[in-house]
Amino acid sequence: MANDHIDKAFNINPAFVSKQKSVKPIQYYIDGIKSGDRFILSEAITLVESQEEVRRETGVALMDYFHSIVPTSDTLRLAVTGAPGVGKSTFIEHFGKYLADQDNKVAVLAIDPSSQVHKGSILGDKTRMQHLSTHPNAFIRPASAGSMLGGVAKGTKESIFLCEAAGYKTILVETVGVGQSEYWASMMVDMTLLLIQPGAGDEIQGIKRGIMEMADVLVINKADGNQKNLALQTAKAYESVLPLFKPRFNDLSTDIAVISAIDKIGFDELWQKINHFNQSSIKAGHYTSNRIAQELFWFDHLVRDTLYDLLFKNKKLAIQLEELKTSIASGQLSSASAFYQIQKSIIAALNV
Repeated sequence: MANDHIDKAFNINPAFVSKQKSVKPIQYYIDGIKSGDRFILSEAITLVESQEEVRRETGVALMDYFHSIVPTSDTLRLAVTGAPGVGKSTFIEHFGKYLADQDNKVAVLAIDPSSQVHKGSILGDKTRMQHLSTHPNAFIRPASAGSMLGGVAKGTKESIFLCEAAGYKTILVETVGVGQSEYWASMMVDMTLLLIQPGAGDEIQGIKRGIMEMADVLVINKADGNQKNLALQTAKAYESVLPLFKPRFNDLSTDIAVISAIDKIGFDELWQKINHFNQSSIKAGHYTSNRIAQELFWFDHLVRDTLYDLLFKNKKLAIQLEELKTSIASGQLSSASAFYQIQKSIIAALNV
């Protein structure tokens, strides 16, 4: 095959040959998920992530089965975002273990940056969360962001639901980093935690308004050693500017917690703030309305993606699209003019 040399070049073991696992009867996945089998849950998540028709159909059938019988009104979906280096993985491991030790079943969906050469995950969060990954009340699923916009892996939303079907009550979704990622992640969770490094001033001036308005709890991390006082100062600085930002829900204010993930300090206070926000959200009706809005958002998103893929399976349209891109790149056409041309071709192809 044309890409064999690429696959071999990036395979740690050149003698390894990947074998496609066959799709098992749907009852196998149903029984495994109901029993809390983590290996079968992983297999089921692979189905909903797959682009292969048979696997995807089985995954959708599995989703349909659990959709009518699994109550998810008592689960909590949390996105954890923040700039690279802020300590997201360390925070998730220690905070996740803190929750798991309290008999809270925790699932972590860790979205890693991916190589643009072979599309695989670069960092491997499961190997970095060694303590949490062996906890009986925890499940960790690393996934490559691939080409999905916003650092959210394809199938993450479905994976969240399957984890809930397996009995996990708190779902932690780790994004690649600050940018478009927190927006996409926020559209599949109940709350967003924004991790922040100690140190204010210029950082506050430069932070994007959208990021602050997306966050429900600001978590000042690394409040340990000689950075403890700086972390407290940072919290005060952010507290003073929070009134300038519009919270996600008008009647729910953004809170701040100061923690040290390494020293496991501040977890009790953080968990109280998370629960307070969640209970207030439920009482105000945001919890339910937010989840309904998210379902509609992802439905629209999937429809648009699928229509795009289907349209450009048409060879004539695909060729025209590439020719128009070449014309734009060479300066012969503006993007507006090129779009108008492809729009006319699409309308003609659809016979609208």
